[in-house]
Amino acid sequence: MDLQIALILGQDGITNGAIYALLALALVLVFAVTRVIFIPQGEFVAYGALTLAMIENGFFPATMWLLLGAGVVVTLADGVSAIRAGQSRKVVGIAGVNLIYPLLLLALVWSLPLRDLPLAVQVLLTLLIVVPMGPMMYRLVYQPIADAPVLVLLIMSIAAHVAMVGLGLVFFGPEGYRTSPFSNARFEIGPMFVTGQTIWVILSSLVFIVALALFFSKTIYGKALRATAINPNGARLMGISPMLAGKLTFFLAALIGALSGVLISPITTIYYDTGFLIGLKGFVAAIIGGLSSYPIAAAGALMVGLLESFSSFWASAYKEVIVFTLVIPVLVWRSLTTHHMEEEE
Repeated sequence: MDLQIALILGQDGITNGAIYALLALALVLVFAVTRVIFIPQGEFVAYGALTLAMIENGFFPATMWLLLGAGVVVTLADGVSAIRAGQSRKVVGIAGVNLIYPLLLLALVWSLPLRDLPLAVQVLLTLLIVVPMGPMMYRLVYQPIADAPVLVLLIMSIAAHVAMVGLGLVFFGPEGYRTSPFSNARFEIGPMFVTGQTIWVILSSLVFIVALALFFSKTIYGKALRATAINPNGARLMGISPMLAGKLTFFLAALIGALSGVLISPITTIYYDTGFLIGLKGFVAAIIGGLSSYPIAAAGALMVGLLESFSSFWASAYKEVIVFTLVIPVLVWRSLTTHHMEEEE
């Protein structure tokens, strides 16, 4: 290995690490607020990338039907609950958010010449379709068992992951897709070339991380999520709705996942089940941070990205094994240095 190859591998590792850092942020956030180990995080990456690919190729995105179907079920569930609680006026708002919005979006997407749209509009349509599935998933899958033990929530996450992978095969088929890069520029820096798409990925990740930091420190909703993560019972006593916190958390997780998929789809071929491996590497980074510290998780994400990149050069057949083996010493170290506490019944 010479210096040029090392720099190329380092560039790839940092690019991948930027995506894993975003996913680690989502996993840490979801676990801190809801105690859910969000295994389907990677599926939002695949759904975002493949939805953009369908739009770019002029096909009506099949995920639109999933959004509409989930909206119908949520409308029925929340509408019946509101009527039983004597709050019939809320039914209009519930239907507006969960049913009218998907119907209007469906009509808009159906009427547009998808292939001829600018890339920015295609990305926006992708986010408008995929991101609302996050709060809907929380409402249908996790909210009914929000007080269950972590193990039960983990089992439900596995079930949701399997269901989303199966639906992905139905919606997108077994073929892989790549999308057009945001930029075709190439910059020569010393002995290596840096592509415009790589710069897009790294800068977008940094901007999004900074935006989230400002959201958590400057806005009332961000502070509410921080309070819920630090002390759920205290936050509930202060009037912060656990249901609202959960939906907002899953909204942010879906946004991070879909955005990550959009960013990496020009770099690597995405299949219906690709998201699982990508999300799992973000999970390794989150584990390094103990599912609680985002700065450590971000550093772990860069470590995972670099380890994966250099492993692909030295032992490409075992690069996934090497990356996931990183979890073992981390877990052993945390097991030896952390005081164990039984979960409250």
